[in-house]
Amino acid sequence: MSDADAVDTDLYQRAQALLEPGEIELVGVIVHTDLSGDQEPTLHESTLEIGNYIAEYAGIEPTDTYVYSGNDDGEFGVNQHQGLTLDDDEFVWECQQLLREGTFDVVFYYEADVDQEGLVEALREADYDAVGVEPES
Repeated sequence: MSDADAVDTDLYQRAQALLEPGEIELVGVIVHTDLSGDQEPTLHESTLEIGNYIAEYAGIEPTDTYVYSGNDDGEFGVNQHQGLTLDDDEFVWECQQLLREGTFDVVFYYEADVDQEGLVEALREADYDAVGVEPES
């Protein structure tokens, strides 16, 4: 079974579209949760933990990052967050929390210079239902 078969095909394709060539090369991961809309504090904790994994695999100490949430920014969605470095606000990761069919799927994307296989495996070992997303070839 391919990664695309493991999750909703439409969601996978939409996540791939976010990786389209831009200023930096990106890869991503989709994390399916069983968390409903009334479990947002747990979703928040999971988002932070996954962001820490991404930072580690990007070679950045998680304690050297912070999360910027778009709640007060008109150009950002309410459930859209960025992991940035403390020193210079450098991009580490971004995610969108999508409530789909009653539970959240979280799409993360980050620079492609991480060990993608290792990151996805580490997330799975931490009991996350994670599927790596690569740009279309």
